[in-house]
This record gives sequence, C-alpha cells and structure tokens, in this order.
Amino acid sequence: MTRIAGLGRFVLVAALTLGIGGCALLAPPPEASTLDERLAVLPTRADGLRGTVTIHWDAHQIPFIEAEHDEDAAFALGFVHAHLRLGQMEIFRRVSQGRIAEMGGPPAVDIDHGLRILDYGRAAGATEAALPPATRAWLEAFVRGVNQYQQSLDVLPHEYTALGLEREAWTVADVLTFSRLAGTDVNWLVWFNVLRLRQRPDWPQVWTRLVENGSDSVPSFGRRETAALSALLAGVSRSGSNSLVVAPSRTRSGAAMIANDPHLGVLLPNTWLLVGLKSPSYHAVGLMAAGLPVFAIGRNPWIAWGGTNMRAASSDLIDISGLAAEDIRERRETVGVRWWLDQEVGLRDTHWGPVISDAPQLSELGLPPLALRWTGHDPSDEFSALLAVSRARDFAGFRAAFEGFAVPGQNMVYADAEGNIGQLMAVKLPRRTGLPADVVQAPELASQAWRSFVETSDLPYSLNPKRGFLVSANNRPVETEVPVGYFFSPDDRVQRMAALLGANRAVTIDDLAAVQQDVYMPSAVALRDVLMRKLDETGVAAAAEPTQRQVVGLIRAWDGHYRPKSGGALAFELFRSAFTGAFYEVSFGDQDWAAFANVSRINTLLIEDIERAAPERLTPMLRSSLAAAAKDLGKFADWGEMHRLGFAHPLSFLPLIGGRYRFGDHPIGGSTDTLMKTAHAATNERHFTRYGSNARHISDMSDMDKNHFVLLGGQDGWLNSSTFLDQATLWLDGRYIQMPLRMDVVRDRFSHKTVLSAR
Repeated sequence: MTRIAGLGRFVLVAALTLGIGGCALLAPPPEASTLDERLAVLPTRADGLRGTVTIHWDAHQIPFIEAEHDEDAAFALGFVHAHLRLGQMEIFRRVSQGRIAEMGGPPAVDIDHGLRILDYGRAAGATEAALPPATRAWLEAFVRGVNQYQQSLDVLPHEYTALGLEREAWTVADVLTFSRLAGTDVNWLVWFNVLRLRQRPDWPQVWTRLVENGSDSVPSFGRRETAALSALLAGVSRSGSNSLVVAPSRTRSGAAMIANDPHLGVLLPNTWLLVGLKSPSYHAVGLMAAGLPVFAIGRNPWIAWGGTNMRAASSDLIDISGLAAEDIRERRETVGVRWWLDQEVGLRDTHWGPVISDAPQLSELGLPPLALRWTGHDPSDEFSALLAVSRARDFAGFRAAFEGFAVPGQNMVYADAEGNIGQLMAVKLPRRTGLPADVVQAPELASQAWRSFVETSDLPYSLNPKRGFLVSANNRPVETEVPVGYFFSPDDRVQRMAALLGANRAVTIDDLAAVQQDVYMPSAVALRDVLMRKLDETGVAAAAEPTQRQVVGLIRAWDGHYRPKSGGALAFELFRSAFTGAFYEVSFGDQDWAAFANVSRINTLLIEDIERAAPERLTPMLRSSLAAAAKDLGKFADWGEMHRLGFAHPLSFLPLIGGRYRFGDHPIGGSTDTLMKTAHAATNERHFTRYGSNARHISDMSDMDKNHFVLLGGQDGWLNSSTFLDQATLWLDGRYIQMPLRMDVVRDRFSHKTVLSAR
C-alpha cells in the first residue's frame, strides 16, 4: 500500500560529483549495538504525559504501546517512530519539502525545483486548520513525542552527520506534507514516460492505444469477476500492492482471513514500522509508515484491513496556453545548497494548480505550458479516516470511516471476526464522463470535469461475494459510470490470486504465505508461447545454431515460474530484452522506443504487435534476438544469478564510501508482475530489483493473536543495530513474526519494557 520507501533513486546524486566535500561524509557508521543497548538510550521522563505509558518490546525491537490516555499513546508513537527511524524521517521530510540539495549539494537543485513545483505542502495549512479536535490532538501529541525524543539524544543518528542535518523541530504541517508525498499520484510516472512521445505524428493513435489497453483491466468485483524525479516518486509513493480476503466458507479455520503485501522501493530502512497499540480508543497491530502515526494495514479485535493503490484518475494536465498573463502568479524561492551558494528558483501558479511544465525534468520535451490539477492539492483528511478505520467494528463503520479520504486512491479490503469480507474504493475523483482524448486536457473540458466530485459513498462496494473471496492488485476495482482510472496494472497478479484461491476450499495461513511468495507470471507465459510459435513458423528455430537451440529449448520447457534456479526464466528474459528493443526501435526510433516499451502492460501490447507483424519484418528480429540471447546465456547460471536482491541504505549512493552502506547481495526469484513482485527493467545484465514486495501481513480472524507480519529488512533504522536487518532472513525464508492483540500475551512475549511518565 504505502508506497514511501526507496529514496533509492533520489538522491544523493549529490555529494556525488563534488569530491565529497567535508569530513562529515567520511565519518564511519556507528558500531554494532545490541537490543539492550538501543533500548537503553530511550529516556523514561516525558513532559506532558497525563499518565504512565508502557512500551513492550519484543526481540525484533517491535513495540507494543500500552497507554491510559489516547494522547499519551500518540505521544509514545512519536517517541517510538523517532527512536527507530529518526534519520529516515528527516530525509523524507526534506524530500517532501524540496530540500534535497541541503543534503546532497548542487546536483540536487533541479530535483528540488521539480519537487517545489509539485508543492506537496500546498494544502497543509488548510488541512490542519480543518482537522477535527481529536485528530489535531493526536497529531500534535505525536509531534511532541518526536521532538522530545530528538532533543533527548546525546548522539544523533548517523544520517545527521553524513548529510549535514541539524536538529529541527517537527510540526503537524510537516507530517501533513510528508503524507502528501506518500500519496503521490502514480499516473504522473506514466506521464513522465510518455510525454516525450507527444510530438510524434502518430501520437493520437499511440495515446488511444495506451489508454484503452491500460483501462481494460480485470475488475475485482462487479459484473465481470524523467528520470531522477520520476524514479524518486516511484520509490516513495504508494503505487503497488496485493491484497486479498477469504470468506469462512473457504478457510480451514472457519473464519475470514486477510493477506496484504505492499510494494514499494526496496531500500533500508524499510518504509514500514511494525507497531502494536492499546489505549482507551485504540487496540490494533499493523504497519505504519515511518513518520505517519496511523495504521495503513492492520487488525483490531473486530476487523482487519489492507489495500492497494487503485491508480486513481486524481490528476489532469491542463494546457494553459490561452491563460492571461495576469492569471499566472509567480514567486521566487531559495533552495539551500550544501557546499555551495544557495540558489533561487522560479515557481508559477494558476487557479488550476502549479505550472508543472516549468520543472527542469520536462524542459526538453517541447511541451506547451501545463498546469497540474490534483486532488492532493486540495484539503482532505486521511488521518481522521485511518484513525476511524482503526476503531471500526463492522463494515458499515469501515465504509463510513473513508468519508473525506482523497489520496492516494485505495482499493481497501476488509475482513471481520463475524465472517464478513468486503472491498471498497477510498478516493475522491472529479466527475469525468469518459476516457481522455489526450494526456493534456483543454481547459474547458477540465472545467466541466472538476466542477463536482465522486467520493467513497458514491462508488460501488462489495460485501460477501458468492465466490467467497476478493482480490486486488492495482487492477480496476469495478465497472463504474465515472472512470476511476486509466493505467491499471497488468492482470497477472489479480488473475493468479484468483486462480490459486479458486482452486482451494480450505485455505490456511500457510496457503496465503505461499500466495505471497508465488513467482508465476501468466503474461510471460502467453508471450513465450507466441514467440515460440513465431520461431517455429518463420523457421528461425529450425535453422538455429546449437547454442541458440539451447536457448529455445530452455524457453520452451519453462513452466512460467521465476524461481532463482530457473534456467528457463533466464533464457526467456534474455530473449525478451533483445527482442523488445529490436522490435520497437524500428517503430519508434532509438530515442523513443523505450518510452513506449516501459509501459506496465507491455507484454499484452507486444503480443498484439507480434501477431500483426509481417513475417519478413519479424524473421530478422527473431534471428538477431536469439543470437543475442545465446551469446548472453553463458554469463549466468540461472535467473537468480542475474536477478539480485540487495539491501542498501540511501547513503549507498554516495561515491567512494557507498559500499559501507550496502548489506548483502542475494539471488532472488520473482519478476515485475509476479505476486512476489521484484521489479526490474528488461535487461541482459546482472541487476538488483529496485521495487517490489517489502512487507507481508496475514491475519486469521478466528483468533485475536493470529496476526503475522514480516519486513524486508528490519525494524530499526539505526545503522548496525542488531535489529537493522534481522527480519531479512525471515522474509527470504517465508517466515513471519506473530503480533498478538491480547494484552496478557503481549506482556508475556514482549519481554523488554520501557516505562514513560511525566515524573
């Protein structure tokens, strides 16, 4: 779901070419520390508490907060988030505010300029002013906890030293701005990719095909069962996930079950924190994004919830060429720059929103002046919604909780202890009437669409479907009169989950764990079959040399599973990479082909195009691609030797010293659209997955304590802590950590205690 990790590609492209100015970057990481040593730095005095708070810690440094008052619970959450992830939170805060150059120096100024144009804090003031008293008190208490913990530290996290950070008090506005970064509209990533194609004479046909293909997605329920900025947003936004719920009629325990695994950038620390909480109004366990004090995925005694990004149509690019000069407001802002003079950047704004075409990342695309209209630039209250979800006891309360929720649009799934399962859309959308004719909208069309909105209460939902399960994987949730999105994910994951659940009428926790680790990719098998048929029909396979016949044999015998030891997966990806480039370079040219080939549903498009291609065009491409794959096959023993999982901190992107912030290099299964998502570009080189599954959750509603979670990495963000990477082995082995709800079990199993009081 939340989609905030992966500062991955951002960054530190910075310190980067500057010769590492200053000795701060050369400071060594902290020495190894034990759990007891890490917990010993927590102060026990906390100003402003109304009562006593006990934080129970397990061996993985997972906290369960027990508080006598709700505001004390929120304060303790601030303490806990800051204790575990203060360095990470400080980086995220600066990213959301366009302050990367303060950490990375001159090369990051253009990224900051683009981020400031996106203006994630645009609605923070109005949102804060409209918060209900209880939500305001919750966020203010959380911020007090963060600030008191930061001020209590004698030794700040290593990120402060390496990136030149100062102690800086957090505010509620900071939290709201950061939450908007996490709510980035993933459609922007599509736009950044395809806008470069807009100058082509065949653009109308290309766009129509992309939209029609992207919107033709299998529903979950209903009648039918540039680069640097783009990479940064892909890593930190809630852009992927799998979620499913199973009715009691299909489970061995006779109770409803739920499973969620969010997909985000792969980096350390993990985006997520595992947290338990008990106070007068709250009793829940689950996943919180570091720095955001609400459960995105979780379980209370009555219900469990999770979700996937619905790829909602929450934005428009609007051509403002005809806008009068007096209707465009201009301002200047100063970008602080480490190791250099501060820089001034210009920002333009309209009643539609910021002039996004001024972003340096789009400057070479020959665009008209474009404004960005985004629901995330309007006030909305996702915090109250998710707090209400944590308190909900039935589906009616769950659905009502999402009134006011706008971004990022989520397909939310639900299960409860009474045996009910459901799904709804949590979103706010302009009331459009059809698919867009272009990626850029005319002002008159936009005016009509943005005159009124549809929200959760206006949209269909599903409760207790006859087939006994619901699955969601960034696909279309249901057919609707108002288009809810245009660029849904490929159907591989949603179809695979449905196939696995549909064949099993006695689902167990182990079965759901196997679903989360499944590495079969239906669209790859479909593409494989077409390619093999064309190799045979054109005679290329029959005329192949011995090494080429080996490639053909491996691909033909491949079962479609991207297992680490699979030779077939390796051979297929080598051939697919060579063929896709050769095929689309002819149509789009050497500059534009990758922009088209990088769309998410490319396997489906490629199959259609191969079937239409004349044999005389296809044959030389098949021959050359087979030769290229045969040449590359000897470089790797299997898929896992080429496809790797590496654990790395954002500081690993620093030159010269980055190696000290890399932690492991493992063969990994999966691919871009397998259930165990480990995304990668089409390539013939050894590579690391950059994005995919980074946490897992399964709950069996038959028992309050049957809640199982695991993070890809660890709970603690303090470098070289014993719990910095301790869950990685569990994740790789398919094991989970149990998170109980019963307080007697918590007190017994979470054996380390921190007691906070005002005394």
